[in-house]
Amino acid sequence: MRRAANLLLLLGTAAALIGLAPLPDANAVRRAAFSGKPDTWPAPTLLAGASFTPFGALPAPVAPADNPQTPEKAALGQKLFEDPRLSGSGQIACASCHNPELAFGDGVKTSFGHDRQRGRRNAPTLTVVAWRTPLFWDGRAGSLETQALGPLVDHKEMAGDPREVERRLNADPDYRKAFTQVFGTRRVTAQDAAKALAAYQRTLKPRSSKWDRVLSLGGRVLSDQELEGLDLFQGKAGCANCHNGPLLSDGKFHNIGLSFYGRKLQDLGRYEVSGDPADVGAFLTPSLRGISKTGPYMHNGIFPTLEGTVNFYNEGGARLRPKPDQIGDRLFPTTTPLLKPLGLTREEKASLVAFLETL
Repeated sequence: MRRAANLLLLLGTAAALIGLAPLPDANAVRRAAFSGKPDTWPAPTLLAGASFTPFGALPAPVAPADNPQTPEKAALGQKLFEDPRLSGSGQIACASCHNPELAFGDGVKTSFGHDRQRGRRNAPTLTVVAWRTPLFWDGRAGSLETQALGPLVDHKEMAGDPREVERRLNADPDYRKAFTQVFGTRRVTAQDAAKALAAYQRTLKPRSSKWDRVLSLGGRVLSDQELEGLDLFQGKAGCANCHNGPLLSDGKFHNIGLSFYGRKLQDLGRYEVSGDPADVGAFLTPSLRGISKTGPYMHNGIFPTLEGTVNFYNEGGARLRPKPDQIGDRLFPTTTPLLKPLGLTREEKASLVAFLETL
């Protein structure tokens, strides 16, 4: 299919040059190239340093050996997820920032937590966490079991105390009974609560989308505008350099220029975990599955729309200039070379957004 599309383009162009026929229609060329399933598509155009994993359906989630998945455990985890008693105030639940009606996010730039304190990072969707390792924008959790207790004890988020949470849960006969049935223990522990929360989160998944139809039926289900967006995604727009594989994420950390180093909104990102100067301002590549429902975008929710996000990348990301006192600073961040000005036209940007909305 790929060779046929290329041949069609070459023959049409040659014919046009000698006056035998008009130039081939771009939509027809794209439809020929992308009509099949992703494994028949033209290879994406990648920059040096990028790695590409083929697009595909999400596999079945895998639970760790020490926390096997059961329906009863997931149901217990859902009950805990929606219970504000896990917070210090008794008023904030996991679902407060990860609302099922908002694609398991909260729809605001950065979340409000304990005492109406505002966090510094956007609440990411949980619909893909069953397939993510590591977790959090800075990758500080290696498993869902570890991640589950993070927001609970964070003083700006739920401000909970594991011992107090255990006391509250043990004081509830229904919880004691459920934990005994699921874990075979008479006393509720924070560690078992984390396992139940992880089990529930492994049941979450993105809603079925047009992209899923593309994966099973081929690109022929896309409109001409969406096909142009796909072509741009793989080529001129450079999206596939970082957004690929079943999750539409390379699972790596990149600095796209939004660390605000030395400024009011400073966030050092992955560096706070790794201590590696190369990681200053680097954040985990988010999944694009369900992207039209998971705004606002970026680690700090700085862009409210996909159009604004595409405009940012069209400019090549951001490149912070050092202030006089930052010259020679070994921690001064460098924007990834995977971002370059793209020169997309207004029509191309609209097509790219149209494609992103199919995801």
